[in-house]
Amino acid sequence: MQLLEEFEGFIADREQALAGLRRYENEATALEIEQSNDAVHFLYIDKITETAHRFLEGFPGTCLYAAKANPHPALLRLLWAAGIRHFEVASIREIENVLVALPQAQLYFMHPVKSRQAIQRAYALGVRHFAFDSQDELRKIRQETGHAEDLCLLLRLSVSQVGAAYPLDNKFGATLMEAPLLLGYAQQFAAKVGVTFHVGSQCLEVEAYANAIRNIRMMLDGCGIEIDMLDVGGGFPVSYPDMDPQPVTDYFQAIEAALEESGFKGLDIFCEPGRAMVAEGGAVAVRVELRRGQALYLNDGTYGSLFDAGQLGWSFPSELYRAGRVHDGGSETASFQLYGPTCDSIDKMKDHLELPDDVCEGDWIIFRHLGAYGYAMQTKFNGFYSETMVAIEQAALDV
Repeated sequence: MQLLEEFEGFIADREQALAGLRRYENEATALEIEQSNDAVHFLYIDKITETAHRFLEGFPGTCLYAAKANPHPALLRLLWAAGIRHFEVASIREIENVLVALPQAQLYFMHPVKSRQAIQRAYALGVRHFAFDSQDELRKIRQETGHAEDLCLLLRLSVSQVGAAYPLDNKFGATLMEAPLLLGYAQQFAAKVGVTFHVGSQCLEVEAYANAIRNIRMMLDGCGIEIDMLDVGGGFPVSYPDMDPQPVTDYFQAIEAALEESGFKGLDIFCEPGRAMVAEGGAVAVRVELRRGQALYLNDGTYGSLFDAGQLGWSFPSELYRAGRVHDGGSETASFQLYGPTCDSIDKMKDHLELPDDVCEGDWIIFRHLGAYGYAMQTKFNGFYSETMVAIEQAALDV
């Protein structure tokens, strides 16, 4: 009876999460009915739910969804329906966006550098977990929260980025040499003190997390400080055509073993998945507006959902949908240069894309695994962006 009630509650929450979002059985039907002039964003309901459950059941601690990866309200509510209750935020707008969608969410302000107004506003809205990586930032937090005694402060540490496809070590993070002084200062007034780190985005090295945890243990042993919290950050990888990571469960096991070995199992343990939580739960369809030889001009590009493809040169699983055309299945493939819609000449993909050689104006290219950093990375440059988000009822195809 209890399991039935829990299942019925989940279904009710999911229906509420998707209220107002148009739903289709597949992408082809969505594209035909929407007739959108802009790119079309897809949310795969089952895939998002499945991944959320994988983190909730497998990670040895509390899972915070990194809202920056995709802050669409329907996605936030869908994650809530799946059981996610904690969210990592980096700005006042992210805080307010999450709280509008999910008033009961617990928020963690993990950006290491915040404005004084942002700290004040966040504390007034109930945020108690803050990150810092310098004494000046720590001083700001203390002053702008009115010398509060209920703060939970996490020191952002700089750790090795070996194995990260997108390193994140050159902007934030105190060194292990600086950490003892900063932790000691924070312990003078905070209710709880901990450390947080980020091994880099799309980390392909399982042991990167374990090595960081061991180094933190050695640092703490050397200075005689004990902490209350440990946040292993994000960076969990997703499978792309040119990247083949180990299963995320291998990462969970390596982290849990390192926590046990280092005597951290009794602490408040956190992780902050963004890409790994929602990338496979979304896709973006972009339309071919013109073919000129082996060049395709699209209605979305690097100023929009395809930032990672343009600026980082990453590849995504993709397929062609021929709107209103019958395909005989016999066409060869060819290599195409892709250009975005803006008038900026740098709005193009770094790598060419293999597509059927009969691709033409009006066809759609569906880029999968763009549930993360697709919708979120859009600018409004030249007026090209898309607010068209639809849900796909069936699970995303394995690609």
